[in-house]
Amino acid sequence: MEVSLLLMEQIAQLFIVLLMGYIVVKAKLLKPSDSKVLSVVFVYLIMPCVVLNAFQIDDTPEIRAGLLYSMAIAVGMHVVFLAFDTVIRKPLKSDAVERVNIIYSNAAALVIPLVQALLGSEYVVYSCAFVIVQLILLWTHASACLQGSTKLEWKKILTNVNLIAIVAGALLYLLRISLPAPIVSTLSSVGNMIGPMGMLLAGMAIAEVPLKKVFCTLRNYLPVVLRLLVVPVIVLLLLRVVHAAGWLSDGKAILMTVYLSAITPSCATVTSMAQLYNRDAAHSSALYVLSTLLSIFTMPLMIGLFEVLI
Repeated sequence: MEVSLLLMEQIAQLFIVLLMGYIVVKAKLLKPSDSKVLSVVFVYLIMPCVVLNAFQIDDTPEIRAGLLYSMAIAVGMHVVFLAFDTVIRKPLKSDAVERVNIIYSNAAALVIPLVQALLGSEYVVYSCAFVIVQLILLWTHASACLQGSTKLEWKKILTNVNLIAIVAGALLYLLRISLPAPIVSTLSSVGNMIGPMGMLLAGMAIAEVPLKKVFCTLRNYLPVVLRLLVVPVIVLLLLRVVHAAGWLSDGKAILMTVYLSAITPSCATVTSMAQLYNRDAAHSSALYVLSTLLSIFTMPLMIGLFEVLI
């Protein structure tokens, strides 16, 4: 349970930062709309720095095997997510906003700082596998769901700054090109802001949504429970059945980086997409806020189960 306790400590630290974001908006030092400026910094500057820095590692057969392993697990997890959605959407009468909030997690913003703290920076590159798969599906499957069509926005997929950073980082890694030390140091310094900045944005988002509407709307709890508890447990049981941790010598640690991505709260990007496609962005924001707050308790619980079962 040591990792679970460490995770709880790290999440508690991030939660304090979330409260800071909430307070600065409630104290009217900042407006909720100011979060858009910080979002631009987060998406277009901090995230690419984290990704590029993650790939500045030594090229060894073990690392390559780990990358292929984490990518295979990430693809398998998303297949489970999509299959689960197919099974439950009609019986539960889930709308498009609820469906995408169940399927897609806030992995990019939360997992990388947690992996750095729990396992070390050398494991961050493995968490990028989940982010790659999710980015592609966000701008294909999630986009189509929210638009109510099957049209794929290839331009947005191919020009997504984080996907470009992943491709660039992978090329640097495969070609064994090491960036100059000052650049690597800069990427690391900027990338270290990912955890605090992500939680500041979450706190500002929470301040914008009436908490009564978030907590007193019973329907909100259904997709959130599915996102934080039901889906992670299903994935965990499947990982145990196929003995996934035994596929590599370092399989359990790498598997934990990918599993962490699967148990995070709803994806913040989904709310932005809901606004873009004229869906119920307020409902999406409420799910994001509720799942973010409850994940403080559910994530350590899921990692505790991971330690016991895997």
